Amino acid sequence: MNWLRSAETQLQLKMKPKKTWHEKLADSKDLPKTMVIPAPREVDALMKQVPKGRIVTINELRAALAKKHQTDFACPLTAGIFSWIAAHAAAEAEAEGAKRVTPFWRTLKTGGEINPKYPGGVEAVAGRLRAEGHKIISKGKRMLVAGHEKKLFTKFR
Repeated sequence: MNWLRSAETQLQLKMKPKKTWHEKLADSKDLPKTMVIPAPREVDALMKQVPKGRIVTINELRAALAKKHQTDFACPLTAGIFSWIAAHAAAEAEAEGAKRVTPFWRTLKTGGEINPKYPGGVEAVAGRLRAEGHKIISKGKRMLVAGHEKKLFTKFR
């Protein structure tokens, strides 16, 4: 049994001492200090700037919002929700006869994935992207824009 005790002692010596709850509370984990929660119209305005033949991911939108508001980052949850709202507002306007709408199909998820929650679903969005010259590839159930990194738009006003 002495070998068991010595193994326990060695393990305890190698383990870091546990932090107290106060120490854990005070540890910032080097997290960003400031975050912007954008307005839906701000996300829509950025999406409208993406020209034909180019695409953007939600991360580029978030980076542009953070830069505009001089913060460390933009809320990923609201940016995603508001891009979805902008997409559906554009589809609604299009159904009402509007000729110029927010080109929501040019805003992709991280990694160049087509957002399946956009109006018409993946196939409709893929069709619009193909019409603008993009090649679409399938990866399992996901559809992506091939080489999307080379077509990213980042010059927001």
